[in-house]
Amino acid sequence: MSALVAAEGVSRRFAQRGWLALQPAVQAVTSVDLSIARGETVGLVGESGSGKSTLGRLMLGLIAPSAGRVMLDGADLATLGAARLRAARRRMQIIFQDPYSSLDPRRRVGAQIADGLAIHRMVPRRERAERVRALLAQVGLSPAHADRYPHEFSGGQRQRIGIARALATGPEFLVADEPVSALDVSVQAQVLALLSDLCTQSAVALLFISHDLPVVRSLCERVVVLYLGRVMEEGPAAAVFEAPRHPYTQALLSAAPSIDPTRRRQRILLEGDPPSPAAPPSGCVFRTRCRHASAACARLVPPLRERGPNHRVACLRDDIDGSPAQR
Repeated sequence: MSALVAAEGVSRRFAQRGWLALQPAVQAVTSVDLSIARGETVGLVGESGSGKSTLGRLMLGLIAPSAGRVMLDGADLATLGAARLRAARRRMQIIFQDPYSSLDPRRRVGAQIADGLAIHRMVPRRERAERVRALLAQVGLSPAHADRYPHEFSGGQRQRIGIARALATGPEFLVADEPVSALDVSVQAQVLALLSDLCTQSAVALLFISHDLPVVRSLCERVVVLYLGRVMEEGPAAAVFEAPRHPYTQALLSAAPSIDPTRRRQRILLEGDPPSPAAPPSGCVFRTRCRHASAACARLVPPLRERGPNHRVACLRDDIDGSPAQR
């Protein structure tokens, strides 16, 4: 499948300022390659601080890469003029994590959903109200809710409003940044089913950012595992979850809850805390917590290598095997 959106060798550094002088820059994302085809759902997982949200914002063009480039249909976002960039932004939207702070409490939800229609001049003013009502119905809300304020809705309803707002411009690429983490389990299931239906029916490409591995497994076709800004493993969801190859992925999956009481889990504990992104380890960034680390891991940055059909792993070991996260 040809890529709709692609990050090619993307890196992002953030400068830090202290009280008296500049502090070492934070290396949030380093040399990431990631492409997503139309209609594909890709899960981006990793610990807090691994660079997931930064990568999502890079792929939307909300922040510029320090190195590398982000392509939309073969066009580098950094080289687009104002008019073409505005047109590109209509094709890319984001669903935010917090359904409470992502909506303006002083404006009716219908007006907020219609913002994209007005900015991109997609629908005449007299037709916007009808389009808003159709979007509310699409996400399972009453069209009459357009005249209400955000405080009149539950968390799950607010997230549906956020999804309706993201869908207003007819996007081809969606970034969902922890969209269900603030919701109850039953409401999570409803929102996830809605996202799944949207991707299936509208061929929307979805980058789903989450630390909830069971949720990612239920929704995504492909999984990318990020650690300290670098991709550790990437492959089909079934392959990654059933036979993870990187030691970090194996540890993540061993800690994930299981709904099957008959499957025993071998827990893999990681020693220590993740290193600071302002001072990442040399070589393999995971080596300070890896039970298989060798002297070579301190010298060499492991490339992503094919270890199965469309399954790539960043590890220097030649003998790594797919080890089920559950036994």
